[in-house]
Amino acid sequence: MTLGVITDVSAPVETYDALHAAMLGRTDPAVDGLLLHLARATADGFQVIDVWESREAYERGIREVVGPVSAEVLGGRARPPSTTTEFEVRGLVLPRAGIAV
Repeated sequence: MTLGVITDVSAPVETYDALHAAMLGRTDPAVDGLLLHLARATADGFQVIDVWESREAYERGIREVVGPVSAEVLGGRARPPSTTTEFEVRGLVLPRAGIAV
């Protein structure tokens, strides 16, 4: 089942920008199983919305890509406070694939 994940992070949006740049440098930019990724600034920091092929793909992506890159970018600092909400994706249309930096 396709899995949607919304993550709200209480950290400056520049933290996201650094993470995003590091991810693009490591993943060319594909992460196996990731169908959609977008982020936006919020009043408290930033929000990330991802759509994954499955829960297994999500867990693998966090474990093998997102976690290690985050640890490197944060340089030993604690991860900022965040909340994660999962949802079942009911429809997804991607008429054009590509990267908007």
